[in-house]
Amino acid sequence: MTLEEGRRVRLAEDLGIGEAVAGEPGAVVGFLALAAGTEGIVERVDGELPQRAEVREYQRLKALFEDYGHTMPVASRERLEAQLAELEPEWTAYLEQGQRVTVRVRLDNGFVLDGAHQDVLTAL
Repeated sequence: MTLEEGRRVRLAEDLGIGEAVAGEPGAVVGFLALAAGTEGIVERVDGELPQRAEVREYQRLKALFEDYGHTMPVASRERLEAQLAELEPEWTAYLEQGQRVTVRVRLDNGFVLDGAHQDVLTAL
């Protein structure tokens, strides 16, 4: 899902935010949570990092290999396989890192949820 500023969203699951304290310092009196279904508006989208050139090249070559590799001359196919093998570590690192997209959402109840992972929200 692609989130954009100004788009309405809904929490897809309950979010535990932290302990509520009152009175004496450190006296925990409860746990603060936001219920699934709470709606709000995306104020900012963070964390979208552009793919490195090596990752884009790996994707391009992999698609070429999958679509046309069986029709290529042996030498061309072997060269393409070697290029893919060379770029494989970059691709693996990219997958392990993941594409973390976070958002700042102003919820209808007045709370502001900042740094929330996009996977806990659904677009309306």
